[in-house]
Amino acid sequence: MTPKDRIAPALEALGDASAAMNEGRYHAAVKDAKRAKNLAPQDTTVRETLGLSAYRIGDWDTALAELRAYRRMAGDASHLPIEMDVLRAKGRGKDVKAAWETLQKADVRPAVWKEGKVVYGSYLLDEGDAEGAWELTGPERVGPNAKESDLRVWYIAARAAASNGDTDTARKIADAIVLNDPSFPGLDALDQEIAHSS
Repeated sequence: MTPKDRIAPALEALGDASAAMNEGRYHAAVKDAKRAKNLAPQDTTVRETLGLSAYRIGDWDTALAELRAYRRMAGDASHLPIEMDVLRAKGRGKDVKAAWETLQKADVRPAVWKEGKVVYGSYLLDEGDAEGAWELTGPERVGPNAKESDLRVWYIAARAAASNGDTDTARKIADAIVLNDPSFPGLDALDQEIAHSS
């Protein structure tokens, strides 16, 4: 759908945006992705790249608009957890719930589903619903050799357990996270949360 004379410059701009993203230069990635979008607005990869880059710099409006456009155009719900996180950041609780309901009906990879649980569990904690967050994220068991996506769910479960006053369970889950990844982000904050609830 992109005019022939725009294909090469659009691909160049997209390549620049992708390279900037890979290097963590998200402001530059947004700038290059916007250039690519002006040349090829119907390209799903362009919209995805722009949305993800905007998310990384906290440009919530651009991130939400572009990721929704990507989902609509590509029929791919894999970034719905990020949409939920943006809506959460914008304080749009009803829309977080609606996006969560959409995710539950979508055909997504297990890691995407788990990330959705992380975001929705975090939203429930924000709302003071620690019981709901625990019901959503509480693991049946914890142990070694867990995937990062599982550790992220466990982290929310530990926070929920601490908020519910169950410090023993919170500590057990936190210890399991450390066992799997001693450098997991947020462990110090989790320790403080558990200590504060005891």
